[in-house]
Amino acid sequence: MADLERRYTAVPVELRAAQEQRTINGYAAVFNRESSNLGGFVEVVDARAFNKSRGDGWPDVIARYNHDDNMLLGTVAGGTLRLLLDDTGLMYDVDPPQARADILELVSRGDVRKSSFAFRTVEDDWGMTDQGFPKRTLVAAQLVDVAPVNIPAYPDSSAGLRSLAAHVGADIEEVRSLAQQDELRKFFVRTDGPQAPRKQTLGAAARMALLARKQDPYT
Repeated sequence: MADLERRYTAVPVELRAAQEQRTINGYAAVFNRESSNLGGFVEVVDARAFNKSRGDGWPDVIARYNHDDNMLLGTVAGGTLRLLLDDTGLMYDVDPPQARADILELVSRGDVRKSSFAFRTVEDDWGMTDQGFPKRTLVAAQLVDVAPVNIPAYPDSSAGLRSLAAHVGADIEEVRSLAQQDELRKFFVRTDGPQAPRKQTLGAAARMALLARKQDPYT
């Protein structure tokens, strides 16, 4: 089974009131937006990433404050957590129990401002940004939980680096070493393709010019 990974988004968390029930609302993930540097690469969540989880009915997906098992806020199975995919990303609404009134207060005061999601990668793809920096695209992922968070932990890049190692057929220790040096782009630099023929063409032109000079002393 794939490793559990966590990411967060800085889109503000909101508190909403419907009759007597107050809900926490936010975007756990935002589509097609490059993350910050995750340890030698950036990441993008494709708009299709959670389609299978949605099609399966979001099985066993829960909401927890700060991903803490002791801070359960709601579940899809219990009808207290609702998930929606739109053009922006993965949005959630959760109805916390009365015992979690402190979390509601923290959100209303603005102390809790971010959201996060935990997932297991089903399919990813690797490429480069327009600036030539390694980019991982999450094409399909199994959603595990969503969470309002106050201090997002720096995301562990281990699973992503193992994915890259498998993608390029490299040793994981080599990948980790290059990641620490911010040099993962070396795996994406082309050693063949357009550059090679261009060098050969220039070499052939130089040889032809040299031959012409030998044949014509006035050139």
